[in-house]
Amino acid sequence: MRTESRTIYIIGAGIAGLTLALALAKFGATVVVLERAPGIHEEGAGLQISANARKILDHLGLSDALNTFAFEPAALDIVPFEAKKPLVSLMLGETIRERFGAPYTVMHRADLAGALYKACRRFANIDIQFGVEQVDVELHTRGASILFQDAAKQNINARPFAVIGADGVHSQIRREVMDGPDARYSGMVAWRTMVDIDPLSDLFSTTNSTLLWGPGFHAVLYPIFAHGKFNVALFTKIKKTQIDRGTVLQNPSLPRGLMRSPHFKAILENAAMGWTYWPLYGVSTNVWHRGPVGLIGDAAHGMVPFQAQGAVMGIEDAAVLASLLMSKPTALEALTEYAALRRPRVRKVQQISAWNGEIYHMSWPLTMGRDLVVWFQGPKAHLKRLAWIYGYDALHAPGRAEANPA
Repeated sequence: MRTESRTIYIIGAGIAGLTLALALAKFGATVVVLERAPGIHEEGAGLQISANARKILDHLGLSDALNTFAFEPAALDIVPFEAKKPLVSLMLGETIRERFGAPYTVMHRADLAGALYKACRRFANIDIQFGVEQVDVELHTRGASILFQDAAKQNINARPFAVIGADGVHSQIRREVMDGPDARYSGMVAWRTMVDIDPLSDLFSTTNSTLLWGPGFHAVLYPIFAHGKFNVALFTKIKKTQIDRGTVLQNPSLPRGLMRSPHFKAILENAAMGWTYWPLYGVSTNVWHRGPVGLIGDAAHGMVPFQAQGAVMGIEDAAVLASLLMSKPTALEALTEYAALRRPRVRKVQQISAWNGEIYHMSWPLTMGRDLVVWFQGPKAHLKRLAWIYGYDALHAPGRAEANPA
C-alpha cells in the first residue's frame, strides 16, 4: 500500500468529477479519477450552463472549446399550453453577459464532458482510469484507504489525502461509506430526443430557447447547431411501480388533449430519433462528508432540473472544494468548510427547482393567474429574481480559501 500526502481520488468521471479533477490539477494536486464505464459517457442530451458555471469553466481554460459547440440563446420564450406564440420572452444573450459577466449557453452534455476530458488529458498529474470495478473505501482513525480493481484486473490499494464521491444521484459513497439515504424518486421522468431544426423552425425560434407549459407536464427545447438539431426534454409523471418493473413505454405517455397544442404536436410528430427516458431522483442529506471522504454534485444534492442548475451546482462545488483541499492542512477541515459553504445555497436551489415544477404544471384555472403574473412582470424580472444564482462567483465565494499550489 502506498501513502500519498496530497493525492485525491475522485470516484466518477462525470461533469462534476472531471471539473474537480481539472481544478485540483491546476493547483498542483495529484488526481486519480476512477470510472466504472469503459469511457466518457453522459446520459441525456442537452445541458444549460448559466453564467455562474461558465465563469468557472472559462477560468479552467475551456472558453475556446466551449465556444466551438455552445449556443447562446438571445431569450427564453415561455409558451403556455395551446398558445400559438410566447406569453413573454425572458432576456438572455447580451443582457446576461452585461449583468453577470459571463454568457448563458446551451450545449450537448457529451460535448462538455469531452472538453473536460481532453483538458484533463493534458495534465500529467491527472490519471483517469476507466473500467474500474469493486471500489471499496474504508475509514480509519487517521484517514481512509481505497481498494479497487483496475481494467487489467489488478488490485490497487492506496491511502490518499482525500476521496471524493462524484458518483451520481445513486452514489455508492453516500450510501455505503456515509450510511446516507437512498435517492428519492420525484414522480417525474425526463424524456429526451433530438429533432431536426428545419421542420420545427416555423413554430420554434432558432435564436431563443423555449419553455412549454402544460397541465401536469412541460418541455424545454433549444437549438444545438453543432449537431444540427433541436434538443428536447419533455417531463411527465410516471408511477414508480412502472419504473421498478421496467414497464415504461418507449414513447412519452402524456395526458389526453396534448395534441391541442401545436408546439407539442409538432415535437411528437417529428421525433424521428425516438425517445429515451431518465427517471428523476433527488437527494436530501445533511452528511456530505465523513472523515477525509466527501461528496460532490448529484451524489450530495441531486435535484429535479427545473431551474437548469443540477450540473451547474456540481461545477460550483468543484471550484470551492478544489481550493479548500489544497489549502487546508487536513481533508477533514477542507470538507467541513466546503459543506458549510455549499449546503445552504444548494438547498435553496433545490427548493426553487421543485417549486418551478409546480408552477410549470398548473392546470386551469390556476394557469390564468400564473400567466397574468408572468406577463405583468415582463422580460427582465428574472434578472433580479435569479441574480443570487447567476451572479454567484464560486471563484471568490465568501469564506473560500486561497489555495497554495505548492
